[in-house]
Amino acid sequence: MTDIPRRAASRTAKLAALPLGFAGRAALGLGKRAVGIASDVIATDIQQRTAEQLFSVLGQLKGGAMKFGQALSVFEAAMPEEMAGPYRQALNKLQEAAPPMPVASLHKALAEQLGPDWRDKFAEFDDVPAAAASIGQVHRALWKLPPARKNAKPKTIPVAVKVQYPGAGDALLADLKQLSLLAGMFKIIQPGMDIKPLLAELRERITEELDYAMEAETQTAFADAFAGDEEIFVPRVIASAERVLITEWVEGTPLARVISEGTREERDEAGRLMATLHFSAPARAGLLHADPHPGNFRMLPDGRLAVIDFGAVARLPDGHPELIGRLVRLALAGEAEAVVDGLREEGFIKPDDEVDAEAVLTFLRPMIEPLAVDEFQFTRSWLRGEATRLTSPRSPAYQLSRKLNLPPSYLMIHRVTLGSIGVLCQLEAEAPYRAIVEKWLPGFAPVA
Repeated sequence: MTDIPRRAASRTAKLAALPLGFAGRAALGLGKRAVGIASDVIATDIQQRTAEQLFSVLGQLKGGAMKFGQALSVFEAAMPEEMAGPYRQALNKLQEAAPPMPVASLHKALAEQLGPDWRDKFAEFDDVPAAAASIGQVHRALWKLPPARKNAKPKTIPVAVKVQYPGAGDALLADLKQLSLLAGMFKIIQPGMDIKPLLAELRERITEELDYAMEAETQTAFADAFAGDEEIFVPRVIASAERVLITEWVEGTPLARVISEGTREERDEAGRLMATLHFSAPARAGLLHADPHPGNFRMLPDGRLAVIDFGAVARLPDGHPELIGRLVRLALAGEAEAVVDGLREEGFIKPDDEVDAEAVLTFLRPMIEPLAVDEFQFTRSWLRGEATRLTSPRSPAYQLSRKLNLPPSYLMIHRVTLGSIGVLCQLEAEAPYRAIVEKWLPGFAPVA
């Protein structure tokens, strides 16, 4: 058995063992109930043990499991506080490290993608990876630039060389198939969370994320749109192949560290810049950065926010849909009937479903509270409150949500917006979000 199938088999075994552990803990819970221990204590105990085991295993994996864990990491702020600690610790590991591929495999991949003379393109190349992603690892190197004139000494620039793991595509598909078996476990950890749509969307994005040449085109479009920007920095693509991507090196503070160690001012500013990227990119680049977990962002010494991964994007050539801004504005103004008419027209409410307009407004109003004031502070407690309101079967909001539909064209926008809000709540950031949205979201600002 070669290394790749052996590692895949090991991943599958670890993932397959998780439901067995969960079943054992559930049986233990039934036993405790029989001797009279309070059910809420049992539930918390099972939740915490399940979370610790699940994210400990995910933290050891590459491929689909690691990418799935990264996608979930932005929702850490919605977890009950007693479980957020082990959850946060395990998922931070997902964002920063994974076992490296053997050096021989690395060199073989570089030769296949860049040619047998690949070493001649670099003045230096560090075989020890500087970082790991879900489907590849990143190396620091010095790239040789063409000499400005004949016989001149070639200049070099520091670059990040992202190299895809051999067999990454097969590993992703195998891991995602196994992870679909764990939906019940995630419901125990976070009741109301529907994992299957997230897994389905991840499957759809695999082909794009595996194609580094496509990612190079996307990153170039972002870099052109934000060239010279005083707030957002996108490193330029130096060279690319199907499974190797070479970009400018970015030296900065990882957003995860800002979340855990940053001052109030640093966290507020990071949140402001994250919101600016989210709302301005569709207008400026026709693209939405669709992977807003903290591992993809750095704060630069000059105060700019650097974005370092463009494998997942939503293509919005006309910018954010005007309807979103218009309906938020109408909801803030209390125009219940107009809001329902707009939702029905776009397919959020099915034609034959009867809904109470004021109930819809009551459902939406807490979600858009950040835009009702000049400055808003996102907090973990606010997000947990919203998660409880929207996912508790006893909640009127939960009952109404079952009558609402999410059109496919809005699925990516919806997920990315939720993910971005999750990061803002991890930062506990306060900023003038209303002004940012007024500037960049079509339809939100009142017509003059």
